[in-house]
Amino acid sequence: MTEKPEHIKCLIIGSGPAGYTAAIYAARADMKPVMYQGLQPGGQLTTTTEVENFPGYPKGTHGPQMMEDFKAQAERFGTDIRWGLATSVDFIGPIHKVVIDEKTTVTADTVIIATGASAKWLGLESEQRLNGYGVSACAVCDGFFFKGQDVAIVGAGDTAAEEACYLAKLCNKVYMIVRKGEMRASKTMQHRVEKTANIELIYNSSTKEIIGDKGVEAALIINNKGEERKLIITGFFVAIGHKPNTDIFKGWLDLDDTGYIQTIPGTSKTNIPGIFATGDAQDRHYRQAVTAAGSGCMGALDAERYLSELGIH
Repeated sequence: MTEKPEHIKCLIIGSGPAGYTAAIYAARADMKPVMYQGLQPGGQLTTTTEVENFPGYPKGTHGPQMMEDFKAQAERFGTDIRWGLATSVDFIGPIHKVVIDEKTTVTADTVIIATGASAKWLGLESEQRLNGYGVSACAVCDGFFFKGQDVAIVGAGDTAAEEACYLAKLCNKVYMIVRKGEMRASKTMQHRVEKTANIELIYNSSTKEIIGDKGVEAALIINNKGEERKLIITGFFVAIGHKPNTDIFKGWLDLDDTGYIQTIPGTSKTNIPGIFATGDAQDRHYRQAVTAAGSGCMGALDAERYLSELGIH
């Protein structure tokens, strides 16, 4: 006889500011939330050192510590936080099925999605071959290993600028490779990069190959005139954006052309009743910790109202 799946009133998939905030609100509303943390417990903020723009921290804080604080607060109110990754879903009926780690099925009245996003890569064979051997998508995680060395970073947005400045504090030289003739970063971050003496901006250029056998030895870049240049480096960092972690929801939820979950404007509601999307899985515009936390609050409140309308207490 097949064992009946565990049934959960409020299931939260993923952690980070959105997931933990949803958990805090859901637990306080006596929704008995169960959270599966996913591959990166705490989300992208666990790879960030200084966080200076989250309200309530006048002296700033560290991303990993902030996420530990969020987690502790969610647990304080009774959230059941578990290890595990949601690997498939079945949203065909009012009782939603989610498979964890490809083996355990749980059912839920409501599902709050907080799966976030993951780093994008350039798609070079050498990039993947040397990933972990000098190639990284997280300067904050791995920059320490390149102290006093020459490195390169690819990207043009705020994250790339922030990571370039972080690397500049540790490394001898930082080459910042920008595909177009200007950066996409905010003016504040652009000025910070431009004022950092050991950052060299290389515009209108892309990476052709990362050179090295057992580790990064150089990067071959090419500009829009077809001219090649070899940068002698030991570290290569990729900061070109993120892809929402929403593949398991394809065919069930409405996604935009990039994969972000589409919600009813002003809410966390998706096209399926009882399924709510929060954080970077549905936010292609802001992608900040504070907006993710706010959307996590929305997800829990929307889920609570949904359960109330169904008479589930």
